[in-house]
Amino acid sequence: MKAEEIAATLHPLEIKIYELLADRDTFTDAEIVAAEVTTEAQVRTVIEWQRAKECMEVTGTVERQWVELGELGQKYRKGTPEQRLVEAVRGQDSVGIKQLLSMEGAEQKEVGQALGALKKAGVLEDAGAGSVRLADGADLEPIEALPRLIKRVEEVGRLSFDLLSDAEQALVAGASRKRGKSKGVFRIASESTRELGFTELGCQVRAAARKAGRSSDEINRLSPEMLADGSWRGKTFRPYNLSIRPPRRVAGRRNPYREFLDFVRRKLIGLGFEEMRGGLVESEFWLMDALFMPQFHAARDIHDVYSVKEPTHVAAIEQETAERVAAAHAQGGETGSRGWGYDFNHDSSRRLLLRSQGTVLSARKLRQAKVPGKYFGIARCFRPDEVDATHAADFYQCEGIVLGDDIDFVTLLGLLRLFAEQVAKATEVVFAPAYFPFTEPSVEIHVKHPDLGWMELGGAGIFRPELTWAQGVEVPVIAWGLGLDRMAMMALGIDDIRDLFSSDLGKVRATNIRMRD
Repeated sequence: MKAEEIAATLHPLEIKIYELLADRDTFTDAEIVAAEVTTEAQVRTVIEWQRAKECMEVTGTVERQWVELGELGQKYRKGTPEQRLVEAVRGQDSVGIKQLLSMEGAEQKEVGQALGALKKAGVLEDAGAGSVRLADGADLEPIEALPRLIKRVEEVGRLSFDLLSDAEQALVAGASRKRGKSKGVFRIASESTRELGFTELGCQVRAAARKAGRSSDEINRLSPEMLADGSWRGKTFRPYNLSIRPPRRVAGRRNPYREFLDFVRRKLIGLGFEEMRGGLVESEFWLMDALFMPQFHAARDIHDVYSVKEPTHVAAIEQETAERVAAAHAQGGETGSRGWGYDFNHDSSRRLLLRSQGTVLSARKLRQAKVPGKYFGIARCFRPDEVDATHAADFYQCEGIVLGDDIDFVTLLGLLRLFAEQVAKATEVVFAPAYFPFTEPSVEIHVKHPDLGWMELGGAGIFRPELTWAQGVEVPVIAWGLGLDRMAMMALGIDDIRDLFSSDLGKVRATNIRMRD
């Protein structure tokens, strides 16, 4: 279209932005929003209209990162556990570990973790008789650096990431909670601003609109009230655009993500897997204890799972299974392992939780599983994650196990690569070592998204003998739990996990599943 034709069809909001930018060729969307000529949402809409008409273009992006105190940072304003431990032993020949674990105002679990970290770093050393002391020549700078940075961020409330030294940036990265949860010492927030400019066509349209006398005050719609009171007289009306295409009529279709889930199910059944199913609410016993996850594990924190308000506990756990799991936790059962070395609490096992990971299906299946055998489950899971482009609080996992005398780690890697390439349609795949309480060895699989870069699909490994012995299984078992939502992002060609559940029918209809059975 010619500049005059485009100028004749401009929306009043577009004209308002043109009037604001009458003498400017470059600008940022933040500057337009700050001018308060219209709402932020309308500014974004107008910019996209103009880009679609090739009147504006994005010339660059300015990204800024900010550092704020997370939940732990607020808690550590008066000192980190490591700092408090160093102060407690400084100048002392030795201090008993029991005394340190009972320090006032400190959680025993945090103190225990800090003790381990300081001993590993060579800051503290054993002094005999269950006590520790400050090691000669210990480097205390890494211990003191974190409290200093916490105080610095606290003073300003929000600190630009660019103002930090390389060492401080590394410290922030290490002390920020994975996935950006609030429980990290620091929280990194980012904001981006687009740099925009008028194209040659856009400059011509702006001049044509000014020449034609287009104004943001013109009337967009003639109402009955205007006809009744005559207020329309002497006003300028926005012209009709008869070239606009009519609404598109489309036939109904199944949601693309639903199609993807059905595809995964058919694919695995076609490969000879049997499907596992289970409820959305599980006892802590099956969700964690049966998976050899110690009862003091951080994943049991209330911020990492959803508990059920009523009823709070299941009536009972099958006694033989509960006793074998308790024995595995306490001293490894009959596996030769030392276990976790604590007294198992049967009461906490009965607590009811929303299913937080799909591996619970495998834990329940082991006693009835055939050998050899292979099983899978598509499990809806719930975790209080902070929602962003790759995380959701309500998500699907593809869980699976394979049992057999000839099963090994190489078999597992082959299955994971099959998922990544045949299901997620990834072209770049890497494996990374990982740790899970219930598998050894353990691995994470990562794939490269064309827009988001590398992202984790999930974890896998070989079930530990403490887990399989408790369920009466004597052969190797490989297991995996992969994020189906992220696999769907790859397969459907989308860059935001929230788009899988979009209510935008146009976007849903435009999303096509790029695979065949």
